[in-house]
Amino acid sequence: MQLTIITDLNKCVGCKSCQVSCKEHNASGAFGSVPDHAPYNDPDGMWWNRIVTMESGEFPNTSVLYLPKACMHCYDAPCVPVCPTGASYKRVDNGVVLVDYDACIGCQLCIWACPYGVREFDEHEGVVKKCTMCVDRLEDESLPLRERQPACVQSCPTHARVFGDLDDQQSEVSQLVAQRQGFALLPELGARPAVHYLPRRPSPVVLAEEEVLKVMEERY
Repeated sequence: MQLTIITDLNKCVGCKSCQVSCKEHNASGAFGSVPDHAPYNDPDGMWWNRIVTMESGEFPNTSVLYLPKACMHCYDAPCVPVCPTGASYKRVDNGVVLVDYDACIGCQLCIWACPYGVREFDEHEGVVKKCTMCVDRLEDESLPLRERQPACVQSCPTHARVFGDLDDQQSEVSQLVAQRQGFALLPELGARPAVHYLPRRPSPVVLAEEEVLKVMEERY
């Protein structure tokens, strides 16, 4: 089994609800806290899930892409073998990469080894923290089955994020990756990320400036 989150870039609108819900859950969850050093000024705390905004094109032919980025829970996670104490490990039963805070000595070698820059150092506790795929939530039997999924998946208003088992060929995530040519970030590095993205479908051609003016004149 390899648990994963698939993000449909055609549906992501950059609302950051996944980023905020991740922060909210993990601030009080089993793997929290996720502190802010200056919450009322420029945010300088820990964000396990960040939204990267990319712009392309020139006016009027422009587009914006929102890319949620968190731990990729790689099959061959490079953060695991570099840890001198074994604090960074990959669970055999579900493929989730975690950090044992009791064993972590804060050397930050795993941060340097991660090619995606998704691990963060908690200066207050002296340990490295990262996305846990809300594994504490997944295994909480007090929650209804429909709520046993990562907070970021449950909170997405456009249902751009899908959670499931990538190793199960019949699962929704596996079928989406196969049908929509899902891709992983930086596959050439050999980490074999489990987290995938679904590419955006070609958008309608943006009207040229003179065409826009013509439409405006006709309507108004």
